[in-house]
Amino acid sequence: MNAVYPLIATVAAYLLGSLSFAVIVTRAMGMRDPRTYGSKNPGATNVLRSGSKVAAIVTLLLDAVKGWLPVALVAWFGKPYGMEEGTMALVGLAAFLGHLWPVFFRFEGGKGVATALGVLLGVSVWLGLAAALTWVIIAFFFRYSSLASLAAALFAPMYYLLADGAVWNADNRIAAAIVVMGLLLAWRHKENIKRLLEGKESRLGGSKVGKAKGAKG
Repeated sequence: MNAVYPLIATVAAYLLGSLSFAVIVTRAMGMRDPRTYGSKNPGATNVLRSGSKVAAIVTLLLDAVKGWLPVALVAWFGKPYGMEEGTMALVGLAAFLGHLWPVFFRFEGGKGVATALGVLLGVSVWLGLAAALTWVIIAFFFRYSSLASLAAALFAPMYYLLADGAVWNADNRIAAAIVVMGLLLAWRHKENIKRLLEGKESRLGGSKVGKAKGAKG
């Protein structure tokens, strides 16, 4: 019977992850669908290109929450139902996969940066903050959201394993889930990586919808 609870939690996490808040928020605010401009990616960075910082912030927060919530709920309440670190890894990865391939939006999702950050915050607030700080530092100095995201994805599993025994007790299943998320995030950024190498990647704050419809990111 205990095996049923992790399965239910994993499916629920995927369904929560499938809520594309970039689309939901822009519709609710009467804005253009982010899948029709810029990079056409349903994520906070592309929503920012609409010129609405409020919509971008709300999208960012909600996308992060849907990654954080399943992991946090399992951490807080899962033990009596046989759900511990292994289930935390599963639900975190499921929420992330839901964002990438959302069942409610024809499996056409975003790149998963905010949702991955939410998962890391669910595992440990300190781990999430370390990854977020990495993103901020790279974004501040280089002005590339994609590069900052790739750097955070690269360092997150390192932080998790290096701080084992000092800040938290690392679990191999959670470490594996973080690595898989990082690899998938890098794969979703393959076009960004190509443009970075070619020197054609757009910088943060570089263009709005009305100014540059062909912006990528």
